[in-house]
Amino acid sequence: MPSTFVAPIMIRLNAIWLMGLLLLGAPGDAVAAQCGSGPAGFANWLQRFRLQASAQGIGSGTILSTLSDVTYDPAVVRLDRSQHSFKLSFQQFYARRVDKALINKGRVLMQRHRALLDRIEKRFGVPGEVIIAIWGLETHYGADATARYSIIRSLATLAYDCRRSEFFTGQLLDALRIVDEGDLTPAQLRGGWAGEIGQTQFLPTPYIRFAVDFDGDGKKDLIHSVPDILASTASFLAGHGWERGGSWEPGSHNYGVIAQWNKADVYDRTIAKMADELGGR
Repeated sequence: MPSTFVAPIMIRLNAIWLMGLLLLGAPGDAVAAQCGSGPAGFANWLQRFRLQASAQGIGSGTILSTLSDVTYDPAVVRLDRSQHSFKLSFQQFYARRVDKALINKGRVLMQRHRALLDRIEKRFGVPGEVIIAIWGLETHYGADATARYSIIRSLATLAYDCRRSEFFTGQLLDALRIVDEGDLTPAQLRGGWAGEIGQTQFLPTPYIRFAVDFDGDGKKDLIHSVPDILASTASFLAGHGWERGGSWEPGSHNYGVIAQWNKADVYDRTIAKMADELGGR
């Protein structure tokens, strides 16, 4: 049989297989997968998760193409277990994360993207220096946007693991929606071990809620498109109540909005101070 006919036939067969699973699955809404520990139960969990994704309206083609070869990643679980809270003071944290080179590059990028940042501020109300500060802190303006981990594999592992199963199950469902909506392919979904995507490190749920297509190419691409990356970061802040023209100093309303970006106060204070430096305050 000619190779051009193999893929469509396989898609139809896989769709029939998925439908069979749905007919055999738990009734009603209850196709929620049970969490586990260690790799032994992962395959069964993944089968039930496919049912859960289908019950939420994610296309069978997306489910099959995205999850067909996913395996448990013990390295991701080890990384999740080894996290420690910030112990540094703000001064120590700022000195470790921000130097003259980061500020100077940020100022260059503000000038390079001045027209873009003005358009973003006009639409979302968020000043350019705040957006550039986040971009610099998250990935050194994209230079450190790691693509080491498969986001789908990482999220599937963390969703299966019982420690934060509910949170990461939601993130995995939204990662499938990103694929289903055509913004990124499974192969493009590579990033941080906890599922962070792109140059300002969006998790899939805020990606679905706040990412915007600002370059007009029909896709929301937070990995490669600078207009989409910066505008989506502003969209996140605006979506959490950013007040146009307001201060972002600690104690202000907008500082509280920055705290929705990152729960660590030393990180939020670093964003605010770096934005001040970028803006010459």
